[in-house]
Amino acid sequence: MSIVYTLIILCVLVVVHEFGHFAVAKLNGIKVHEFAIGMGPQVISRVKGDTRYSLRLFPIGGFVAMEGEDEDSDDAQAFCNKSVAARMAVTFAGPAMNFIFAAIFFMVAFMYFGQPSTNGLLGEVSEGSPAALAGLQAGDVIVSLDDEQVENWDDISLFMQDVTAGDTVQIGYMRDGELYAVSVPTGLNEETGSAVLGVRQGVERTGLWDALKNGCVMTVNFTVMLVVSLWQMITGAAAVDVAGPVGMVSMVGEFADVGLIYLFLFAGILSVNLGVMNLLPIPALDGSRLVFLAIEGIRRKPIDRDKEAMVHLVGFVLLMMLMGVVTYLDIERLLQ
Repeated sequence: MSIVYTLIILCVLVVVHEFGHFAVAKLNGIKVHEFAIGMGPQVISRVKGDTRYSLRLFPIGGFVAMEGEDEDSDDAQAFCNKSVAARMAVTFAGPAMNFIFAAIFFMVAFMYFGQPSTNGLLGEVSEGSPAALAGLQAGDVIVSLDDEQVENWDDISLFMQDVTAGDTVQIGYMRDGELYAVSVPTGLNEETGSAVLGVRQGVERTGLWDALKNGCVMTVNFTVMLVVSLWQMITGAAAVDVAGPVGMVSMVGEFADVGLIYLFLFAGILSVNLGVMNLLPIPALDGSRLVFLAIEGIRRKPIDRDKEAMVHLVGFVLLMMLMGVVTYLDIERLLQ
């Protein structure tokens, strides 16, 4: 199921990304030869107008083939014969759609599954856990730990980091508007050796407007967080930590085990990742194409198409080699 979930998420993200390029190309009157989902041999194909819509065998990507995209063309509808602004809009539309759909993923998660509570709400109390034995129930709201006020779940997480298994914690909590207090001896997480209470953060559903607003805010926050993390890895301030397809399957499985809300949140995070990564000035990615277009706009003169195509080809080969290395590291990490 982890593989199935991963393929579904990746297919949605790829379709969304390529549709952004496709839709804006059509709006600018650019001839699109093919809109393909997947790579490799065609499985299903249908021609409508001057565009072929196809589903290909391997669900590992997709593409929009436009007239004059990587070569010169005399066709007035060719990509290369449109204004720099139009071509930049087409190129940017793919990553932009990923940011938009990230906000939609977050919004759906918040509306239909709820969002992680902003206070100390308990969503689940494990059977037989220290918290359960002490009488705590799902729906209770923790307001204090050892007389320290709890504003949100982060306060609970930080407090538990300083607790040793076996220590007794004084918990103040609200239930049905009444304040209660109970002493709870903490248990032991045998995998990590840390102290546990046996509780899980609750979720709260939100309305359409709040869900949309929170989805947009979360998209911006994750975008900033990813850019900062990438910069730290480039400058050596943080260790390089990346995952490929194998690692992604593993992570999707872990999030699916926790609940659908977290799977949707993870899909949103992946969509943000795809948007940001495609905007990096790396040959073969949209960011590199935007750089070439910006240079053309400044010079007011087209860059040699053959040279630009060669740069993108070399970049694509290097990206595939990097993907192979990352996949090997993923497998090695899983085996360990």
